[in-house]
Amino acid sequence: MIAESVLINHIITVIITAVIAYLTGSIPTGYLIVKKLKGIDIRKTGSGSTGATNVKRVLGTKWFFIVMFLDALKGMIAVFIALRFFNIFDWIGLTPVVAAIFAIIGHSKSVFLKFSGGKSVATGVGTIFALCWPVGLIIALVWAIITYFSKYVSLGSIVAIAMAPVWMVAFDQNYYYIAFSALGALYVIYMHKANIKRLIDGNENKVRK
Repeated sequence: MIAESVLINHIITVIITAVIAYLTGSIPTGYLIVKKLKGIDIRKTGSGSTGATNVKRVLGTKWFFIVMFLDALKGMIAVFIALRFFNIFDWIGLTPVVAAIFAIIGHSKSVFLKFSGGKSVATGVGTIFALCWPVGLIIALVWAIITYFSKYVSLGSIVAIAMAPVWMVAFDQNYYYIAFSALGALYVIYMHKANIKRLIDGNENKVRK
């Protein structure tokens, strides 16, 4: 009976964690900001994404960084909630990873936008910061360097996020963190499939001329 009760508590904990993280990730920051300042639906502009890069096309560089920060903050908050309030019931460290996964899904498939959204780069990096801040910092720096010199946000995002599992291993993180970073990287890269095609064809938009 005790074992069964513990199992039920874990299942309930995971479900609550997933719901909170998904709703946190689903907050459509880019959409709300553009709607408030310009009165338009950003999903009908540019790439159709609600992420920072598309916001830049409408509102400029300042809002690019603001939205990027807010999207990353969503991921961090979702994981911090799991670590602070729910991880006590989880001896294997799974709940923070569940939070990270559902925050990323929430950003790209927001329940508030009929399951549309962004490509989850900033939110994904935010979750990694919360799980292991040195890895998050390295990924952010790699993104900044590649984006600056290549002038392609998508290329910086793809390369930086693809390195996440390698850095998780290098910093001796647990299996769940490594597995999450690998799956998260694959998901983000998949969300960039159109960008990858444009990069190959030489038609990708540059962040600056």
